[in-house]
Amino acid sequence: MRLLGGLGLVAPVGLAILLFADPNVLFSWVDDGARSILAAMTAAMVGVSLSSLLIFAYVRYRFGRLIQAAERMASGDLAVAVEVPPGGLESRLATAINALSVTIATTQEAASIDKLTGVANRQSLLGALFTEVERATRYSRPFSVAFVDIDHFKAVNDSYGHAVGDVVLRGVAQAIKTHLRNTDTLGRYGGEEFMLLLSETDVDEAALLAEKLRQLVQRLRFSVDGNPNLTVTVSIGIAGGIGQLLRVDALVRDADAAMYSAKSLGRNQTYIFAEPDDDARVPRAPISPLGRARAMEVGRAAREAATAALTAIVAPLPHYSGQPSALIASIVVTMGRQLDLPEPEIDRLKVAALLHDLGKVAVPAEILEKPTSLSSAEWRSVVQHPRIGQVILEQATTLRDAVPIILHHHERYSGHGYPYGLRGNDIPLGARIVAIADAYDAMTHDRPYKPAMTHEQAIAELRRHSGTQFDPELIAVFCDLYARRAPQPDARVVAMIAASAAHHGSPAAPGVPRPTAVPAEAPGASEPEPERGRKRPRQKPSGELATG
Repeated sequence: MRLLGGLGLVAPVGLAILLFADPNVLFSWVDDGARSILAAMTAAMVGVSLSSLLIFAYVRYRFGRLIQAAERMASGDLAVAVEVPPGGLESRLATAINALSVTIATTQEAASIDKLTGVANRQSLLGALFTEVERATRYSRPFSVAFVDIDHFKAVNDSYGHAVGDVVLRGVAQAIKTHLRNTDTLGRYGGEEFMLLLSETDVDEAALLAEKLRQLVQRLRFSVDGNPNLTVTVSIGIAGGIGQLLRVDALVRDADAAMYSAKSLGRNQTYIFAEPDDDARVPRAPISPLGRARAMEVGRAAREAATAALTAIVAPLPHYSGQPSALIASIVVTMGRQLDLPEPEIDRLKVAALLHDLGKVAVPAEILEKPTSLSSAEWRSVVQHPRIGQVILEQATTLRDAVPIILHHHERYSGHGYPYGLRGNDIPLGARIVAIADAYDAMTHDRPYKPAMTHEQAIAELRRHSGTQFDPELIAVFCDLYARRAPQPDARVVAMIAASAAHHGSPAAPGVPRPTAVPAEAPGASEPEPERGRKRPRQKPSGELATG
């Protein structure tokens, strides 16, 4: 193009020189001699100049848009597509530019997008995190980070296979991504864990957004083979700050710690990171080594009891109907120890070995006992027994859903309970309900430190502590149900407890009428723990309602 432009200047420059040398040269086009030669040269230069200008204008017109497209690609805009004219050099160049744009965009996406979930991968996510922190620091703006982890994801993979796990990962990621703001970034940090970058957002605003996303995920339904309504939950941890207080490593560390706190609090909740406060009134309720050992012992006993109960159901059946095999259990335990597997894994192997054919209890006996070959329909009935066993064990392991309620039933609505000092609606609904029932039961039975109240006195006490110790809305529900008539124990539950107590040789069982009720927990168990080293008082402190 520069050559064409230079040629275009030849004629004007040469003509100017000729006119300067001989002003009459333009009038000598037909004269003989030197002037005729000079005139011919001038005519040639004018022709070259005009041709060059015409060619320059044509190229500029036809190739200008291709040049602009290439410049846009160079500036980072990869969504470039130019119209391809029919045939010629221009067509080839346009096709090459379009193909180059697609190739670069695909390469960049492969380097920055997680293929499975369709959100940013860890490398690009961390790059965006550094950029956001730098921007928030420079302009003193708020910024928050949230870690989102899918609860019990390993169980999904173990129960339904990794293909279903991939469906769940992709579904959760896309649901969250769809409901984020344009300024937010979602990326897969690793495994089933995602990170949210929330620009211009403080931790309280981030918590509101996280709660909406948590509830959104909880409502998702995945139709998979064996479970048309598979659901999952997420635990979310949040950390953030403003301006100069922000540090990338601290944000990642604190948000991750908050997420694990959400899991330890029972999962399916949002937790904001907060620095420990030594002056806080709420005790952290640490577990002593002795207490933890005792808890593990009781937990193992509960697991063995559940296994024994299921084993008792199938033990009388013929061996081919799912009867547990002590031989198989012995083999897997011996192999597990030979492989130096941890004891919890060996326990799991033993349980699986004892109950591996549990699902055969749902297969018709005539099929299992058939001495001849099975038909296609009969074989389909047999091969479903592993999935039937899965359903049985899923029902048997629903006790884990009670963990958040058990953990938080001594929290107080005002935030002064234990073990974590949760406040208001941060306390799981089930825990708030159990707290009221537990308090009523404690007040209406004799305790070593306090005689029983009447039903009317207990109702009055519950109302007095509404809004401080108990959820006021739930107190209103309780009083609507029982203010005029005291609640009565469920006869079926009483019979179940009595039967269990008789089986284990217990002299009495909670909930069964008895002359003097012995509390299952220490007096004042829902009160804040006394200072370390001080003896617990035998009566409730002023203004606090002791419960079981």
